[in-house]
Amino acid sequence: MMVPRSLQGRLALWLGLVFALLWVVATLVTSRNLHHQMDEVFDSALEETAQRILPLAVLDIIGRDGAGGTQSVATLRPHDEYFTYVVRDAKGTVLLRSHEADDAVFPPFSTMGFVNTSTHRIYFDAALQGTVTIAVAEPLAHRREVTNEVLVGLVLPLGLLVPLSLLGIWGVVRASMAPIRAFRKGIEMRGGGDLAPVAADGVPSEIKPIAEAVNHLLDRLRRAIDAERSFTANSAHELRTPVAAALAQTQRLVAETTDKAARNRALEIESALRRLSRLSEKLMQLAKAEGGRIQAMKATDIAPVLGMVVDEIARGTHAAGRIDVSMPASPVLSDIDPDAFAILARNLIENALKHGPQDERVHVALSQDGALTVANGGPPVPQALLVRLSRPFERGRTTADGTGLGLAIAKAIASGAGGELTLTSPLPGQSSGFEARFSTGKRSG
Repeated sequence: MMVPRSLQGRLALWLGLVFALLWVVATLVTSRNLHHQMDEVFDSALEETAQRILPLAVLDIIGRDGAGGTQSVATLRPHDEYFTYVVRDAKGTVLLRSHEADDAVFPPFSTMGFVNTSTHRIYFDAALQGTVTIAVAEPLAHRREVTNEVLVGLVLPLGLLVPLSLLGIWGVVRASMAPIRAFRKGIEMRGGGDLAPVAADGVPSEIKPIAEAVNHLLDRLRRAIDAERSFTANSAHELRTPVAAALAQTQRLVAETTDKAARNRALEIESALRRLSRLSEKLMQLAKAEGGRIQAMKATDIAPVLGMVVDEIARGTHAAGRIDVSMPASPVLSDIDPDAFAILARNLIENALKHGPQDERVHVALSQDGALTVANGGPPVPQALLVRLSRPFERGRTTADGTGLGLAIAKAIASGAGGELTLTSPLPGQSSGFEARFSTGKRSG
């Protein structure tokens, strides 16, 4: 037997089996008692019949005025005769019989009381000091037939009652498990960034400690993640001012120095400070992606947002003339926050421009259902490396300047928006290239 894996299924199964077993045992005990009681009723009827007929038979025999021979009792109309009888004298001669009585059924009189043969139940009685005896017989088949009819009448309602009872047990168990199912559903429907306590109203006392432990764990995890995000965001924010000041001083030093070696050293410092500035900016974006509100209160058109991001990037020195954009003419409504979508799109496009061949174009496409695809050329990325590229500070096999956070930021935003970021290499139907595809989880319109 296949045991259900759910608690609800197990309770319904075992309670149903126990209930059905109890009904079977009760039916067997009832049938046994019923059989015994019916035997007593039939025996009482046999005895009562014999005691009513015997006095009448004695009077009839005495009133024959010496006439001998066997007399059969005539019937008024045809009917089923379940009780048959014979009246005999002390020598065993049949003096009187019922109209369907078969002498072969009745054994010789031996004692008063009940006797069983292979086919009949017989009651013997006597009068006139044993000179006149009566034997009343009932077929055992008749008793079995009546008993079976009664049992069938008892079992048929049970045949309907047991399935209804099992259905009732399943319904009661299901209703009792409703708070547990609601608690489970509350956990299943949560996004990756939702660490608020799960409602556990009405949860049974046996499950309540588990629910409280889950909520306590969520609270501890939320506080730990909040502390980590706060540290990342604050650290990146605090770095901006001193980095900007140091960058300004370095640029001034570059402009004012006439010493070639010092100027080269200052240019290297300027380059390092610019990288540090970009890193702090990416860290703030990552902190916002992991901890900020990614979904908007209502759907907005994200096509203009993508257009502004592309225009701003295209004005850069290394991106001029390298971006091809494809967008539908009608609005593209999505529930993702426009600022978050702008950050995601910027990181995907900058990543493609930076790591794709400088003489090849980057293709950006936005579909009507809100899916953003950014593709670039270049050698294929091994599958083992592809699955790691969306991790923070994972740069892969590249010599291009970067922080290793672009795809991690895009993935965090996609997850927070209820969507998915899919990386593919090589491009579908080709032997080279790289594609990042963001598919939104919810869309209105």
